[in-house]
Amino acid sequence: MFNYEELTIEFAVVVNGRPIDCAVSAEALESHFHAHSARADDLLHAFEHGRSRIHALTREYLAMGLPGPVLLRSGHFRWAQSQSARR
Repeated sequence: MFNYEELTIEFAVVVNGRPIDCAVSAEALESHFHAHSARADDLLHAFEHGRSRIHALTREYLAMGLPGPVLLRSGHFRWAQSQSARR
């Protein structure tokens, strides 16, 4: 779901049977998932194409003990890329 006030795409992940509210910023979708603009349709399209990476990073953060909700920004994806480059 597009949040016009926050310029985010909101979604939920289920962890241990419990849904956790999450979001990814428009900036992250533009920078890392090639959204053409901050318009809702462009962001939703980028989210759908990046859903597996977005959900994987969300689960990684939640596995670190964060209680949620999670808001992923561009820096989170840069961090994840640097971590995978070190492996």
